[in-house]
Amino acid sequence: MDRRHSPHNFSAQRDSGPKMSKKSVIIRIMKYLFAYKWLLLLCALLMICSSLFSLIGPELSGKAIDSIGAAGRVDMRSVLIYAGLMVLFYALSAGLSYLLSILMISMSKNVAYRMRKDVFEHLCDLPVGYFDKNQSGDIVSRLTYDIDTVNASLSNDLIHIISGAITVIVCAVQMFRIAPPLMLIFVITIPAMIFFSYYRVKKVRPLFSYRSAKYGELNGYAEEMLSGQKTIRAYSKERVMIERFDRHNSEAVEAERNADYQACILGPSINFINNLTISLIGMFGVLIFVKTRDSAAGAMFTIGALSSFIQYARRFSGPINETANIVSDIQSALSAGSRIFRLLDEKCEPSDSDATERLSESGPAESGDVDIDSVTFSYVEGVTVLHDISIEAKKRSTVALVGATGCGKTSIVNLLMRFYDPLSGEIRIDGVNTKNAPISDVRRSFAMVLQDTWLFSGTVAENIAYGRDDATFDEIVSAAKTAKVHDFIESLPNGYDTVIDENGSNISKGQKQLITIARAILLDTPLLILDEATSNVDSRTEALLHEAMDAAMRDRTCITVAHRLSTISNADLIIVMDKGRIIEKGDHRELLALGGVYAELYNSQFEKESSET
Repeated sequence: MDRRHSPHNFSAQRDSGPKMSKKSVIIRIMKYLFAYKWLLLLCALLMICSSLFSLIGPELSGKAIDSIGAAGRVDMRSVLIYAGLMVLFYALSAGLSYLLSILMISMSKNVAYRMRKDVFEHLCDLPVGYFDKNQSGDIVSRLTYDIDTVNASLSNDLIHIISGAITVIVCAVQMFRIAPPLMLIFVITIPAMIFFSYYRVKKVRPLFSYRSAKYGELNGYAEEMLSGQKTIRAYSKERVMIERFDRHNSEAVEAERNADYQACILGPSINFINNLTISLIGMFGVLIFVKTRDSAAGAMFTIGALSSFIQYARRFSGPINETANIVSDIQSALSAGSRIFRLLDEKCEPSDSDATERLSESGPAESGDVDIDSVTFSYVEGVTVLHDISIEAKKRSTVALVGATGCGKTSIVNLLMRFYDPLSGEIRIDGVNTKNAPISDVRRSFAMVLQDTWLFSGTVAENIAYGRDDATFDEIVSAAKTAKVHDFIESLPNGYDTVIDENGSNISKGQKQLITIARAILLDTPLLILDEATSNVDSRTEALLHEAMDAAMRDRTCITVAHRLSTISNADLIIVMDKGRIIEKGDHRELLALGGVYAELYNSQFEKESSET
């Protein structure tokens, strides 16, 4: 792409789009959970049973205390029965809670798997423009860190919240049954907790969104630096890169510190209100007991009942306090979920099912006629990159695009491949407007060789056959021979079965380029794009490439982008571009005779190459 015009202001582009509400994030996470509705139902049943069993304990404890008679006599039989029942119910609660945790972890892992699968598949459907606007490190951060954050919250926080809600309801019922007057204390303390929690959560959530964005920036910068280690070391810029990383790292840590600090205020504050509540219950409970102990009501409100009430009150306040303490985790999960779902809401490329025409009966183009008609295009609104471009590439002809960096050459390639669509005008292949054709048909009509070679971790044969799953070994070898790379491959330790590492660092740049050219040759397409395909090879390899490419281009329509003009002297049509406009067109002889920009560039390069030799 013409980097000068592409929208690469990462800080401005990251997390662009409308912010998602907390409610919508929760609803969409729950949709993933409901995919396992039967497992979720079982978890809910276990959660209810575990909570109920654990909440029987306070009442049994109160009954055990009331087994102490007025004269100080203790009914040991009753105490032992109540104590035994407490142990039994608490053991059942613990066992069910353990089983619940295992099931929730399993379900959250499944949710994380499906979410990560959905995100990756969606990334494969997004237009190239999305990747031009967003750092790959930030995208990877959403695919890994953000999904892991949601997963951790599902496996831990969700249990606390739901079981806490059950606990609050059961405890409220039990407390109201034991001593309704003491419930008036909660009329003051509960609203105080709710309003304070709401205020703090509203203040904290933007901080966690900011923290997630900063970690995305940090990951993006780290990925960029790790991929450019050779250049960094060649220019001795290690110290500069470390200082810049430190700045990103400091910003991320500061963002996390601010978010966690603000979140941590909530827990102790809610805990203070809880303790104040227990103190008030104890004080007023004793007063009620003293005043009613000689009355009929005193027979119901015993020391055991007060003890049970206090235990229920503490259990009642516990979930509120726990929720306050995990608010930072919940906010992190919501912020991470928002980033994930905003990515999933990004508009995909047009579906093939929306196409109204086919390039041919079989799908891809057959003859390879290309007509670019009055095309205008921009990456960013208001910044036009191509102005009214018209180019006709006839079947089996070669069209070369030349001009200074940023003049729009690669933008034309991007439009031909339908990585982008023009703002106005048409691009027709075999007479069909590509905007009306399936994107897959358009792209399967082209073979492409770029300046930046890309090889994946796999064998040499697998890399050559990347575009054709049905390619036979003989076809792979034939393509390698045409690309003049067969002898080199045969010299490798395992020949075509030699494994290339992820970055192709175990072979030279020229050899990588030869393999990518063999890959393009293997594709039997009517159209071929060469974007500076010979720029990374030495003179001897370049001579081999030209010989191979001449054979490969013989029956194809070829669009080539070149800076070295000596490589395109045989082109049928040469397009000279400047600032997104065509300023000259013709073949090599016509342009030299014209004595314009092309002639000046060619003569300048010729003199330079002559002086070097």
